[in-house]
Amino acid sequence: MLPITDRPVLDRYLADGYETVRGMSSRFAATICSHLLLHQSAIGIGGHAAEIGTFEGRFFIALALALEPGQRAAGIDLFNWPNAGLYDLFVSHVRRHEVPDAAFVPMRCDSRTLPPAALTEALGGGTVRFFHIDGEHGHDSLVRDLALAEAVIDPRGLIVLDDMLHPAYPTLGDTVHTWLRERPEWQVLCLIDREDIVAAAKYVLCRAEAVPLYAPFLEERFAPQVFLMGADFVTHVAIVLTPHPRLAEVD
Repeated sequence: MLPITDRPVLDRYLADGYETVRGMSSRFAATICSHLLLHQSAIGIGGHAAEIGTFEGRFFIALALALEPGQRAAGIDLFNWPNAGLYDLFVSHVRRHEVPDAAFVPMRCDSRTLPPAALTEALGGGTVRFFHIDGEHGHDSLVRDLALAEAVIDPRGLIVLDDMLHPAYPTLGDTVHTWLRERPEWQVLCLIDREDIVAAAKYVLCRAEAVPLYAPFLEERFAPQVFLMGADFVTHVAIVLTPHPRLAEVD
């Protein structure tokens, strides 16, 4: 049983609305990330949210509902797949699940060519405190999306990467680990395990100095979901949250 939040509208969406919006992000991950956003607010980290690869808005809606008044969520997507009706469908889902119009910013564009200043301007100024990347799953695309996120993220903010360790995209990890080696100030805070082949794992990244802001909270709030061995990233051990933490039984 996952903990609920202090937002009835968010809890309703996670419990009853999440599966009504098509997408490939897990409810398990959305719940954890919603709690992280609320925790940021509780410890005084302000700012907006952004997502690359919004699709119909499944994960985006959870992020937007976890924001504070005056904060905004940018949904960045070409909105052209599987057809031209995706944009209108996205907007209808967002409104149906009670995200205020003032809180979401749909951006119909290619994230790989989006200048950081344009994203900041669209959000009305300020920094992004939570950036979810679920765009094109190629090396060049991910590098560009990470560059955009790094340019706008709050120093204490979180960058979350979808489809990590996915068997269909085995080289994405190479891209991420190269990026991390070039930026020793960043590390993997947490690995959110997959639910199944569709709802894949996520990496939650933050600057090393921000880890103490989040790690104790995650370990306490999601204690039943903590995999005790953690994830060995050589330079550090990250928290692993999984729906069913266990070790193999060996007689």
